[in-house]
Formats: sequence, structure tokens, C-alpha cells
Amino acid sequence: MPLTDMRNAETIDALVGLFTECGFLSLSVQDMARLSKRSKSTLYGVAASKDGIIEAVVREFFRRATENVEREVAGEGPRERLGSYLSAIAAQLAHVDRRFFDDLGAFGPARRIYLANIRSASERVQQLALAALPEHSRVDPRFVGVVAGLVIESIHRGEVEAATGLTAAEGYAALSELLSAGISHAAHTHTESDRT
Repeated sequence: MPLTDMRNAETIDALVGLFTECGFLSLSVQDMARLSKRSKSTLYGVAASKDGIIEAVVREFFRRATENVEREVAGEGPRERLGSYLSAIAAQLAHVDRRFFDDLGAFGPARRIYLANIRSASERVQQLALAALPEHSRVDPRFVGVVAGLVIESIHRGEVEAATGLTAAEGYAALSELLSAGISHAAHTHTESDRT
């Protein structure tokens, strides 16, 4: 990896940590440089503007989180994979401050990245539900994916926390338990009906 690319990767890594600890909209480039212990010119090596820096860092946050989540579920069986997927997302978000999510919703370019990530997560939940559900199940995996997507977005907007007191990570863990129980029940019900 060329030195410039390595420096940019290290800078983005530092900024991912900073943004997930305290958000990003209230930070100037000067603040980002000071708090990440980087020079402004190093930050501008990542992108030519504050908006560009934020976009690069948010994109990297979601890329890493997705990669880590997929690595966690790679060895799981079909029925376990859905719950493990959502639990792995919960683990990725366990130390992310609420301000990061608030800023994602308030800043257009970051919100677009975030919404694309939610759509991808919803589609992935559909795939995992389809793999986990028995053939001819009465549970529609598309519905499971849509419901998961709506809950995921509600978690990130802070609505779940406001209504229940659950943090984003706890919300994902609860969603994991709920969907896993539903898949397990559907599989059990299907097995029982096959016997009769």
C-alpha cells in the first residue's frame, strides 16, 4: 500500500473513532484535526472539503461494520445466521454514541449512505430469513426483511430508544431475539403440520 493510502487509511480510522464517540456535524475541520491528532492538510488528503471528509468516514464506517458482521455469520447454519447477523450488528454499534446517528440523519450525504446501508441490511435479512424458513412456510421472508428495515431505521432515528430506553445495540439485540423466535416458531409449526 502506498504511503499516502496508508496515511489516509490511518486518518479515516482515527476519524471513525472520533465520529462514533461524539458525532461529526458540530466539528470543524480544525476540531477534527486537533481531536484526531492530525494536521488539517492530512485531513484534506482524505477529501477536499469537510463534507467530503465526513462522507468518506461514514462510508468507511459502514463498509467495516458490514465486513465485520458478515465475517461473524460466515460459519453459522441457516437458522442461526439471522439471529447472529443482527447480534453482530448490535456488537458493531455497542460503543457508537447517539450523536453519530443524529448526525447521520441530519446530513444529506451521510443520510444517503446510511439509508443505502439500511436497504442492504433489509435485503440481507430477507435472504437470511428465506434460507432459515422451511419451504412453503406461511412466513414471508420479504415481510421479515421489510419489518427489520423499518425497525432498524427506527432504532437509528432514536425512536426505539425514546419509546423503550433501549440503546441502538440493545434494540438490535431485541430485534435479533424477536426474529429468531419467529423463525424458530415458524420452523417448529411447519414441522408439526408435516407430521399431521
